[in-house]
Amino acid sequence: MSKKLVYLAAVIILAGGVAITWFILNKPALPPGFAGANGRLEAKLVDIATKYQGRIAEVLADEGDTVDAGQIVARMDIEPLEAQLRNAEAKTREAEDNRRTALAEVVVKQSELAYSTKQYKRSKELVVRGAVSEQERDIDLARMEVNQAALLGAQAQAVRTQSAIDAATAETDRIKAEIKDSVLKAPIRGRVQNRLAEPGEVLPAGGKVLSLVDLSDVYMYLFLPESIAGKVALGSEARIVIDAAPEYPIRAVVSYVSPSAQFTPKSVETAEERHNLTFRVKLQLDKIRLRQFEPFVKVGIPGMGYVRFDADAEWPPMLQPKPVPEKLWNSTGSIGSNG
Repeated sequence: MSKKLVYLAAVIILAGGVAITWFILNKPALPPGFAGANGRLEAKLVDIATKYQGRIAEVLADEGDTVDAGQIVARMDIEPLEAQLRNAEAKTREAEDNRRTALAEVVVKQSELAYSTKQYKRSKELVVRGAVSEQERDIDLARMEVNQAALLGAQAQAVRTQSAIDAATAETDRIKAEIKDSVLKAPIRGRVQNRLAEPGEVLPAGGKVLSLVDLSDVYMYLFLPESIAGKVALGSEARIVIDAAPEYPIRAVVSYVSPSAQFTPKSVETAEERHNLTFRVKLQLDKIRLRQFEPFVKVGIPGMGYVRFDADAEWPPMLQPKPVPEKLWNSTGSIGSNG
């Protein structure tokens, strides 16, 4: 019986310790004017996709890599496009040659018209004197009018050759733009969340290659009761403490407060709280401070969020931002710039 009592006492003590620990960890002592709740980091996801249908030549980023804005992350096979470009450039040269020929023809027709015009003027004067017949004058007039029509035809042909040059040049520029768009670059600084395609795959237009987490747009949603949410103003100062670095609170601001109440979602730890009506509050992380914590920024990582709804209240020491050591971690998984 004594051993059973000892075991029972040990179980009671252990259970009490667990309960106390849970209470301490989940119900931190906050001074008046503050509220806290658990949440998970979220971030805007940006997909890098092909603009045109084609085969992937290479993918230069892996899941977990951090890439900078403008960094090349994938290339499409451009061999068919290069062949089209050579064809378009050849058509451009041909059109330019045709234009030079057409312009030369215009000069010839202008000379013929000028000569026939002078010949007609002389014939018209000589008819009055009786030196030539009216028939000869009419022949010179007809020759002049034929040359006028020939000049107009040559000028129209020259215009058509210029249009052909413009069309060939536009086609060349289009193919060059398509070749340029075949080099996929990161539009933002972010971390590769998912690698969605591999070299050799043929993707349709808009086919996704990589999915990035925008490292400049990270936030956390809290669910606060009406008694607290009604006091939280947009722009209020906040703190986020992630489990990966609990000793380094990150500055944040309240960027959104839901206008309507909802039941607390299942991500909240206790069933009792999930039955309560709460308001969703968004905490946006400070971009400058966030850069120091990039290796810890992962979608779904748990943490705690704290808001100050009394502007005169002083932040407690445990939530005061602290300098982050340079060697807080060893960076891994980052690819170098490749153009």
